[in-house]
Amino acid sequence: MSFPYGQTRTRVAARHALIAPDGQVKSSVPGITGAATVIVINAAMGARFAQVLVTFEAGGRADFAGSEVETAGYFETGGGTLRIGLEKAKCDAGGFFFAPAGADWSITAPQAGTRVTLFQKKYQPIAGVGAPRAIVGDAAKVKGQPFLGDPDARLKVLLPDRPEFDLAMNIFTYRPGATLPFVETHVMEHGLLMLAGQGVYRLEESWYPVAAGDAIWMAPFCPQWFVAMGKTPASYLYYKDVNRAAL
Repeated sequence: MSFPYGQTRTRVAARHALIAPDGQVKSSVPGITGAATVIVINAAMGARFAQVLVTFEAGGRADFAGSEVETAGYFETGGGTLRIGLEKAKCDAGGFFFAPAGADWSITAPQAGTRVTLFQKKYQPIAGVGAPRAIVGDAAKVKGQPFLGDPDARLKVLLPDRPEFDLAMNIFTYRPGATLPFVETHVMEHGLLMLAGQGVYRLEESWYPVAAGDAIWMAPFCPQWFVAMGKTPASYLYYKDVNRAAL
């Protein structure tokens, strides 16, 4: 949807942002070829991670050498061949992966129009705790659990909740009318992609209508709340940093 006369739903504030698809601009990102790549969230905004949307052409690819950066990814549409180190797998829509710091990884032979969201951050090791392992999975095979007992709001936890992992990637699905049970205010930072449906997101003292394709950044301690609206379920993919000391 386009908005004439200089209008947009995008809003960028000091501690939160809504990035609507209408104003997204492609960037050239080393390691990614044959694709439209949009850096949706990163340190220039004030975030401590990057959220990148990659839409592949036929024959496009992503190739990253091992570094201090870890990557969690989700195939929103299409599919391709994923390699992490020596592990190789075919991923379709709903496929997800985690490539730990130090591991080479790639996506090759994507279907034209394949959309992949990447969350990237520098890994924070803990003394006495081993490094996380590579993960490849299918969100369709992960059972959604009622959030705080509410069957109308279900959470899929895609990565293991273990001390070696310093990030989480989840999918939240709400039936129409379902909400977060309270306004959350917490130390975890979020990057979010609306996958389906629509609703209203409260970020600090602002209220935003949101729909599939929108991205949201929430800084630590940004008050946040969501309600699903319309006639179909709303779902979103989100990142958060976890399992590290307060100081």
